[in-house]
Amino acid sequence: MKDKADVLIVGSGPAAWTAAIYASRANLNPLVVAGFMKGGVRGGQLMTTTEVENYPGFVDGVSGPELMEILEKQARRFGTEVLETDVTRIDTSKRPFVVETKKGNVAAETVIVATGAYAKRLEVPGTEEYWNKGISACAVCDGALPLFRDKDLLVIGGGDTACEEALYLTKFGSKVHIALRRDVFRASKIMAERVMNHEKIEVHYNYQLEKVEGEQFLTKAFLKGNDGSSKELEVSGLFFAIGHTPNSDFLEGEIARDESGYLLVEGYTSKTSIEGLFAAGDVADKRYRQAITSAGMGCMAALDAEKFLAEQTQEV
Repeated sequence: MKDKADVLIVGSGPAAWTAAIYASRANLNPLVVAGFMKGGVRGGQLMTTTEVENYPGFVDGVSGPELMEILEKQARRFGTEVLETDVTRIDTSKRPFVVETKKGNVAAETVIVATGAYAKRLEVPGTEEYWNKGISACAVCDGALPLFRDKDLLVIGGGDTACEEALYLTKFGSKVHIALRRDVFRASKIMAERVMNHEKIEVHYNYQLEKVEGEQFLTKAFLKGNDGSSKELEVSGLFFAIGHTPNSDFLEGEIARDESGYLLVEGYTSKTSIEGLFAAGDVADKRYRQAITSAGMGCMAALDAEKFLAEQTQEV
């Protein structure tokens, strides 16, 4: 393991590997500290996605794990080094930064944080069994799959994201249920009204998800009312829309984050509040959260890091 790096990239998803591809082709000899996502899976959220049909270049689609393998191989081809461990802390008080990992410390002139985020989901009976077998946390990613076309679908959540997901799913599903545990939407008024007035959407107020059942794929969802009542819905798809949590805890106190923990960047750049430290992908993107936008942000971060290093060299 090397103890110094001009560009150190934290993460192992589309943003991280794209940053590594650009940095390595620029002869910056990047080191990727691959790390592990919540649950111990290396490669980010796409490692739990069976079919990706909206990533450019794959006419017939590609599995999430296969896409990550391809991107990693491409990065390694240009000389990217990979360290299989987690980063526990980054000391941003001095440069080079001291990146503390479970396998030792690395001094880094620049750091690109691309640790992603994880989708919140309810842990009720059946959700683990039918994850990716009818259950998803991204309607935009998965809603157009044949599995969900012309079928009854269910969205869990009451905020703007839940409303957006439900409206999006009306393009593909025959009917869309939306269950929220309160008697009113948390979403903006205009979004809530669109959902309530849509002919293909049925709203279930004051209901929470109790369990799900199925055979090879999801077939039923059971809702429990706040008053003790229950409902059984025959659905082929269930989409959690209850938010995401960025993987940024290890940076607490070291860098500017918003109230939800997302890294704050400067305008249309990857620059954070710390000079020489850049952010890419879902750890900084709370709006789009797509593989292709994460890859684009990885490209931006690598270019920003390259420019930063060049400017530092000129000043010496």
